[in-house]
Amino acid sequence: MKHILLLALMLTAAILCKGRQQDSLKRNYELCLDSLEILLQRNGSFKKAVFLSENCFLENQMQYEHFDNHISQLVGIIELLQQANPLRGYHFNDSINFEKNLSVFKFLKDTVRISDQLQNTYKLLPYGYSFNDFFGRENWSNMFVTKLLSTHEGNCHSLPYLYKILVDELGATCWISLAPNHIYVKNRCKKIGWYNTELTSGTFPIDAWIATSGYVPLQAIQNGIYMDTLSNRQAIALCVLDLAKGYEFQARNYDDGFILQCCDLVLQYHAVNVQAMLLKAETLKRIYEKQAKEKDVVAGDTYQQMEQLYVGLFDLGYREMPEQMYQQWLQSVIKQQEKYSNQQLKATLAR
Repeated sequence: MKHILLLALMLTAAILCKGRQQDSLKRNYELCLDSLEILLQRNGSFKKAVFLSENCFLENQMQYEHFDNHISQLVGIIELLQQANPLRGYHFNDSINFEKNLSVFKFLKDTVRISDQLQNTYKLLPYGYSFNDFFGRENWSNMFVTKLLSTHEGNCHSLPYLYKILVDELGATCWISLAPNHIYVKNRCKKIGWYNTELTSGTFPIDAWIATSGYVPLQAIQNGIYMDTLSNRQAIALCVLDLAKGYEFQARNYDDGFILQCCDLVLQYHAVNVQAMLLKAETLKRIYEKQAKEKDVVAGDTYQQMEQLYVGLFDLGYREMPEQMYQQWLQSVIKQQEKYSNQQLKATLAR
């Protein structure tokens, strides 16, 4: 009898401990969400938003000062690179912005050699693409800019994030853009207009190739869910979505309302963010299944909300890109660069 009582007490203690851990985890995420919402309201720093969402997942083990200093060091190198390799033959009045974007691109995708005052030369290798867990399913931190900075390997999530952070710090402009399962960068210069920057392969692909090879229906482009430019606020909203996915990975809790709260905030600033719509629909599906099993009277309302989101996704032109197809697409991005390169931009840079 004593053994049974002891076991019961141990189980009760374990449940209480787990409950306290869950409460602490959620509180940490709620505080981060509050900070991100303030950034959205103020149209604040994308760099700060990225740090907040990543640091929350890492249990606040990082210091913003260290992250900021690291970024500042990279910006200093890029400025030296820009001075050493000035843009020639481009005489439009946006040349400084164009040159800054090209310098960030070269820094991320080319080998950079720098010398100190003692004439010692150091070689900085390009930031590569990691095919390991590129959806963050094994560990959500594989999507992080902080992981990219420490390993020099990233993916189509962290690489364009870092690109925008660096461009922002240089006082230049660029825009994050979305494709199925993918993020890339859009730029604009007065000579050739809009062009795409692909950090996966280190190239400048044309729109037609992204649309035809990337599983992008015309309807989705017309409705602005893919291949459109995201404002700074909408880019920060992506960090709120990242926060929700981090919470999903760590808490596996779909019932407490946090994931839905994040999705609603994203959609407030980016109404056609299909990933937020999809995560909200899938969360409601899990809630509905539990409510239906328990014969909860609100199950019908939950089902209706879920159905509206799935129908809305279909009407917008959202189609899921199969993972195997995405892997093949990534390989083609790297191996078939000349087939889809922007020849106008190539000619401009050759002068």
